[in-house]
Parts: sequence; C-alpha cells; structure tokens
Amino acid sequence: MSKGRAWKYGDDVNTDVIYAGKYTYQQLEPAEMARKSLEDLDPSFAASVKPGDVIVAGKNFGCGSSREQAAACLRYAGVQAVVAKSFSRIYFRNAINLGLAVLQSPDAPDSLQSGDEVEIDFEGGRILSAGRVFTFFPLPESVLGIVRAGGLLEWTRKKLVQP
Repeated sequence: MSKGRAWKYGDDVNTDVIYAGKYTYQQLEPAEMARKSLEDLDPSFAASVKPGDVIVAGKNFGCGSSREQAAACLRYAGVQAVVAKSFSRIYFRNAINLGLAVLQSPDAPDSLQSGDEVEIDFEGGRILSAGRVFTFFPLPESVLGIVRAGGLLEWTRKKLVQP
C-alpha cells in the first residue's frame, strides 16, 4: 500500500492546465517538467507536492489535447495516482504508458478533500482515508506491471532482458 495526501480538483481538468501548451515543444528535463505541473490550475501545486501524493478529480480528467507531457509531468512530480470519476480515453492510455496509475472511482472524488491522507491498495482496489474505504476499478495485473516498472518502455526493456 502506498500513502500520500490528496490534491482535489473538479470536472473536465484538461491537458492545457495540467501541462501548459507553451511548454509542449520545449525539450525540458523531467525535473523542470515537474515544476510546470498544474501551474495554470493550481500555482502552489508544483512547489508543494510530495512523492506519493494523489490527485483526486471529477469527471473527464485529462480531456483536451493528446499531449503525453500532461501525464509525464505529474509522474515526474511524484504523484502516485490520479483518482477520478472518469478519464479522457487518450489521457488514460498515456498515463499508463508513462507509469502513472489512473484509478476510476465512483465515490472517492465526492468524499475526499485536499489535504486528506490517502492510502491506496492497488491490488485490492481500495482507497483508505480517515477510516473510510472507497473502491476503484482494479487495474489488471499486466497494467499494474507497467505502472510498477515506470512505464511501458521500462516494462518492455525488462521483459526483453528476462530469459
């Protein structure tokens, strides 16, 4: 199980506010990308996020453009997972490919608040916070393997090296 604190946002958080378009074609190092995370939505986020923290949002998280940097910057910032009612299909796939857990939960986004301590049981499909238990649609073992490896490229490298 992994612990962190919640950062709560609403519905329709789009890729432009997760990672501003003005940085899209710049070759930034991961640490610099992390410092740009959510700057147009929550200017305090990048300076205050800690490894293991969790973003909690409503419906359609990651809508907008298909830029991979919107998932990468959160992973580089140390976010362990995004918990939302639903995700843009492209964002969902980009996040998994880059090793960021995306967890769809029908009830956690309504109940969790910014600052809540959150513990995620990835295998059990549970989110625990202050004695409350929320469920999410568990990720298949193959997807968890990609997330644990740090992304699809790293997972593939490990698979190719194994006898």
